[in-house]
Amino acid sequence: MKALCYTSEFCIKNNNNNRMREEERLRDDLKYYFMSPCEKYRARRHIPWKMGVQILKIVMITTQLVLFGLNNQLVVSYKEENTMALKNLFIKGYSGVDEDDFSIAVYTQRDVYDSLFYVLDQYSQLGELSVGAISYAEDEDGLLLPLTVCKEYYKRGSLKPSDEAYDIDAQLETLCMEHDPRTANQWRKQNSSFFDLDFYRLVNIKVTFNLKGINLQTVRSRELPDCYSFYVMITFDNESHSGKVKLYLDIDAESSACRDWKISGTAQKNTHYLLVFDGFVILVCIISTTLCTRSIILAVRLLQRFSQFFQEHFDRKVCEDDQKEFLNGWYVLVIVSDVLTIIGSILKMEIQAKSLTSYDVCSIFLGTSTLLVWVGVIRYLGYFQKYNVLILTMKAAFPKVLRFCCCAGMIYLGYTFCGWIVLGPYHEKFEGLSRVAECLFSLLNGDDMFTTFAQLKDKNILVWLFSRAYLYSFISLFIYMVLSLFIALITDSYETIKVRKQRHKYSIKYEYFKIPLISSFDLFKLYPHICDVLPLAH
Repeated sequence: MKALCYTSEFCIKNNNNNRMREEERLRDDLKYYFMSPCEKYRARRHIPWKMGVQILKIVMITTQLVLFGLNNQLVVSYKEENTMALKNLFIKGYSGVDEDDFSIAVYTQRDVYDSLFYVLDQYSQLGELSVGAISYAEDEDGLLLPLTVCKEYYKRGSLKPSDEAYDIDAQLETLCMEHDPRTANQWRKQNSSFFDLDFYRLVNIKVTFNLKGINLQTVRSRELPDCYSFYVMITFDNESHSGKVKLYLDIDAESSACRDWKISGTAQKNTHYLLVFDGFVILVCIISTTLCTRSIILAVRLLQRFSQFFQEHFDRKVCEDDQKEFLNGWYVLVIVSDVLTIIGSILKMEIQAKSLTSYDVCSIFLGTSTLLVWVGVIRYLGYFQKYNVLILTMKAAFPKVLRFCCCAGMIYLGYTFCGWIVLGPYHEKFEGLSRVAECLFSLLNGDDMFTTFAQLKDKNILVWLFSRAYLYSFISLFIYMVLSLFIALITDSYETIKVRKQRHKYSIKYEYFKIPLISSFDLFKLYPHICDVLPLAH
């Protein structure tokens, strides 16, 4: 009975009708999926919630970033200005500008003693000298933390440069002394033997002490002031034994919530407003993530329907390029941005509540999320034919550019290692691998060329000649060849996109969806190489 039904004209017609209805529904769903938010609204009157949420999120996240950035600038400037103030307080003869990577250098024994005793004298008079809100640090019992002086030297040694003879025990010994900060200037009298230095054995001297400070400038921005602990180390570096003792002042600043504070005005209320605003940003990001996740799930289901339809009716599999059209990378970008924003907002709320002080970590999360949010705006511009050229060009050129950069990178690394090993001792821009890479990148972009040539020391003629051949070859190779080829790859992709856009007035997806009676089988007959055409038609 069932076989007779299938052979009858009525059953065949009924199956064809069901198939056509199924195909029409699938065609409508596919057409709706690839529409822009405005086209979806005109077609089915569906409000573009995702687009509205993304626009709201851009405004809120950018506002949040600006508010946090202004506060972070105050924190960074406070640390930098305190560093400069302490260098002027404790380093004798400091000019206000560091010499290379150290603060100042001394060349005589008298200068070493004077600089060391100057630190002790200045520290003992800190309360009378400093104009900033800093003071000696105290422990939990209210006692002042001591100032510590440590000298590191070879355990045993004797030198006779005139006879070209030496006897050195390379084992290092460290001898330290601690004293009350207020009487530090009396050490040289009470412990004169400690300051009797054997310079041929001396490796370094380290003076360490702790200070406390309060950043009052945040009150102007209606923020609660932070309390800071400064761990200061002043180093007299004599490791090279070259007759040049370098002085370094390093500061490790840690902020924390003040234990006992009282403030009147609007700072506390403003903090509450900021916490509410950050909470609202987190809520918007959760909504955005939910909508994008829902869209990804619907896209996967639609792809499964599309694949199943072709498999059942035409025994054909949807090619990988067509499958990728259903997986929208922008949704993944938005979700990653939302996750980073949520983490950054939570850290910001903890910082506002004085529970955390990780300004740098928070700024990385918020900065990266804001970058991704603004990059995501390009998706909506891509719906307009006149604005999506950048997206299409980047998409087409990226694989070729990536392969080209891998090849050029090998040559670049070769020049980097060669420049570091040969020119490093003679040129400050080639002293480290990272500095060499940065210098070569500047030369690649045409920056600082004359300075790089002029700063090379010409005491060694062989190295000077090699440097000229090295720099001229690098500049000629990378600027005139590598960089030109790099630009040519992108230009070629752009020209290809322009030609394809002129040939394809409509996307192949829209051609398929706008022809009312064409079947999928006819589509494959009309476009036998759909997988080659579809990615070019956007």
